[in-house]
Amino acid sequence: MPGVSAIVIAAGESSRLGRPKALLPWGDKPLVQYQVSALAGAGAAEVIVVLGHNADIIAPFVRGAEALKVVINTKYQAGKTGSIKMGLREVSQASQAVLVLAVDQPRTAAFLSRLMKAHLAQTLPVTVPVFRGRRGHPPVFSLTLLPELMAIREETQGLKEITERHRDEIHELPFDTETAVLDINTEEEYKRALRLLHPAVPSRPGKAPRLYGRS
Repeated sequence: MPGVSAIVIAAGESSRLGRPKALLPWGDKPLVQYQVSALAGAGAAEVIVVLGHNADIIAPFVRGAEALKVVINTKYQAGKTGSIKMGLREVSQASQAVLVLAVDQPRTAAFLSRLMKAHLAQTLPVTVPVFRGRRGHPPVFSLTLLPELMAIREETQGLKEITERHRDEIHELPFDTETAVLDINTEEEYKRALRLLHPAVPSRPGKAPRLYGRS
């Protein structure tokens, strides 16, 4: 979608799950490729994937979008905020907003498209999906907040610091699906996500990613 860049964070160690979340089978492709394809299908202007742990193993599977960048955070053990900021540095200056999605939060293209369109259609700086009164993921931030986003810290819970500071300026977009609050940290949650979303996505190989940065 013109105006919205998307960042996929796939740098963590997946310690609770015990295997790389990015490579979990999802339909006919690994989860990271599904996420990239879903964002591209939703109309994201570009997709930026941040890798860290097992980057050399995961990188060959990062494909599914024409406008695709891959960056590698070698300091991923310091926490997610460093990976988010690495992704933010790659966002196009032409973008109006950025969506930040963890690889373990599978979302359909239709879900993501509705979320991005809703953000661009209003003036509040933050949009979040909501399911039965519970805020979910991914958030979308207007790039007027970029200086604040680049200042997030692990000590203040990263992006939560931004949503707390702007709690009266958040557009809550209601969804009637539990997908809005879905994430995968355990084998049971993975099985539950499969039951909920029934992934069956046709193959879309796309072109191999180009590595843009390493820190």
